[in-house]
Amino acid sequence: MTLSPEHQKSDLANDAADASIDLVDSPYAWFRLGICLLMMTLGNLGMWVVPVIIPAVQAEFGIGRAESALPYTLLMIGFGAGGILMGRMADKYGLFLPLVLAACAMGLGFVLASMSTGIVGFALAHGVLIGLLGSSIAFAPLMADTALWFAKRRGVAVAICASGNYLSGTIWPPVMQHFVETQGWRHAYMGVGLFCAVCMLLLSPLLRHRPAAVIIPAATSADAQARELPFGLSPARATVLLCVAGFSCCIAMAMPQVHIVAYCTDLGYGAARGAEMLSLMLACGIVSRLVSGAICDRIGALRTLLLGSLLQASALLMFLPFDGLVSLYLVSAMFGLFQGGIVPSYTLIVRENFSPSQIGARVGTVIMFTMLGMATGGWMSGKVFDLTGSYHAAFLNGVAWNVLNVGIVVFLLRSRKRLGARMQGDARA
Repeated sequence: MTLSPEHQKSDLANDAADASIDLVDSPYAWFRLGICLLMMTLGNLGMWVVPVIIPAVQAEFGIGRAESALPYTLLMIGFGAGGILMGRMADKYGLFLPLVLAACAMGLGFVLASMSTGIVGFALAHGVLIGLLGSSIAFAPLMADTALWFAKRRGVAVAICASGNYLSGTIWPPVMQHFVETQGWRHAYMGVGLFCAVCMLLLSPLLRHRPAAVIIPAATSADAQARELPFGLSPARATVLLCVAGFSCCIAMAMPQVHIVAYCTDLGYGAARGAEMLSLMLACGIVSRLVSGAICDRIGALRTLLLGSLLQASALLMFLPFDGLVSLYLVSAMFGLFQGGIVPSYTLIVRENFSPSQIGARVGTVIMFTMLGMATGGWMSGKVFDLTGSYHAAFLNGVAWNVLNVGIVVFLLRSRKRLGARMQGDARA
């Protein structure tokens, strides 16, 4: 008996779905997660080594401190915008192709940066090659891909993947500092950049398989109707609200991360103490991401985001009355523990409420706004300090933006609850 083309397509789709379901939460999924963690640790190299070489670049090019920070600014802008570009490519082709492109672009960017004779060429290499086309693959697209390979432990898996960013910040600055002192910044920059690019190229084939959830047709999912109207809103409106939420919470997040060293200096404790507090924040941030991932698997991503946002606001407020040395260490640790899981929660929110076939582009868009929030928050806090002469007002400014974030999350929770009730009513009818 010969099957019709429609029946053949249906059987093929069912076979693909069955094969994909077997891979979700499988040993291969965990192996893939380990590769993504390595990729993120390698690919986030740029944002952590630029601050190390700023003094050497400033001295060699004969420029001011603001000009020497331009490469980092352009890199972060490219990093955020490139997340959308690379996310779209990953949605269409899978991770392998954009990873190869990113590795080549990043390697070329570090080579050209090491050969630059002026700050303009040096900054453009960071913004276009290292940021936009290189490192951008190693955050939002990797988290989005990870979210598609897990169901039961999705929160933990995305948290582990996102921890690669902080691991990169722990590993690469001291390595770069060592080679800058022994080999000079140009040789160090070229060597470390090429090492990471080659490692990414070698690891890329291990991520050739497409995400399992993309293979499964959306029509076979029980929550397909809810994904068409996330939170009872159009996908565009829901994405805008998540972007505003990410932007506002990261303005608050940037306040202590960017200014804790300057704050400690103003209090008379010195820059070294502030740098130690920043390192403590990042270390606690890794713990926070893992714990938040486990919480997310129990209560859902949106409630986890609400919890993290409320705790972040409380930690910001604690910087106001407690300005002793020991208390600042404790509050810095608390802030790291409270905020580390916030950004990965957005990836999980998109995965739970939008079509899996669009996860790369939508996660890239939301994460871009979190990056813009970090960039804006660092500048805004400094501006508030310049206007008021006090970091207390800057901390309160961060809390105000945090309140906006909480308000949006509460609205989305209520909207999703109303959508669920309406869908239950339609089912009964």
